[in-house]
Amino acid sequence: MLNDTKKILFIGGKGGVGKSTSASAIAWKLAAAGKKTLLISTDPAHNLGDIFSVKIGGEARRIVSNLYALEIDPEYETTKYINSVKANIKGVVHSSMADEVYRQLDTAKASPGADEAALFDKLISIIIEGSEDYDHLVFDTAPTGHTIRLLTLPELMGVWIEGMLKKRKKTNENYVQLLNDGEPIEDPIYEVLLERKNRFGKAREILLNQNKTGFIFVLNPERLPILETKKAIDLLAKYDLHVRTVVVNKILPEEADGAFLIKRKEYEKRYLKQIQHTFKQQKLIHVPLLSQDITNLEQLNTFSNYY
Repeated sequence: MLNDTKKILFIGGKGGVGKSTSASAIAWKLAAAGKKTLLISTDPAHNLGDIFSVKIGGEARRIVSNLYALEIDPEYETTKYINSVKANIKGVVHSSMADEVYRQLDTAKASPGADEAALFDKLISIIIEGSEDYDHLVFDTAPTGHTIRLLTLPELMGVWIEGMLKKRKKTNENYVQLLNDGEPIEDPIYEVLLERKNRFGKAREILLNQNKTGFIFVLNPERLPILETKKAIDLLAKYDLHVRTVVVNKILPEEADGAFLIKRKEYEKRYLKQIQHTFKQQKLIHVPLLSQDITNLEQLNTFSNYY
């Protein structure tokens, strides 16, 4: 049923709709088809380890043949990110100021957005380097709002860094004129900014390449998930990131009976019609509500047949 088998797939949606299970099922199906696949969780509330009944950390771990998984740890990545910044400015900042700068950087670890910046840095590394090592990358992303921030950051950060580069270049030109010798000066900070700009640009290029990257949203046939998914898809479209597939998860099976479930199915039919009308541009994949949670690989294998 799933024809959106791009090299890179982002699975997004409202919290609790079944993103992790869907991402796992899609990755499982790709691996079963002989494709070396890396499944990545960017959601702080990691669920992959529970689904596969194994401990998954920040390094890629082999689950079964062709299937690998990792869970990005924001705290670890933030520390790693701050340490890399320290390394970049080492030798640039005067020794008398180094301790104070390092103290400020350590304080920044606890600031709002630090985890997000570190997570995005790791995301870029996986996209650029993982594209060479794996046939497919499947991202189990955080709830919708965080997903949008992560996917639109390349453009936003690119604009910010471009402004920083221009200021830095102007400062250097003025400094050269003051020296009155016309010789260019070395600027390690400029080089770091330029390198990051190029990485952001490369990541954005990959995300915008519809032949390489696909976006799948998961929702339940309920009012709030429908509204949130529509807003998310419209917002991503403004950044030329187009969602082609929507998974309608946890649909009540036909055999469900009882007065309560019959009434619930009546409401559900309305929402299914609304989904059909709202997401005319997307391929819809319908997945039933199961009688139990997926807790082993055999169940996941059966569940993957719906995708």
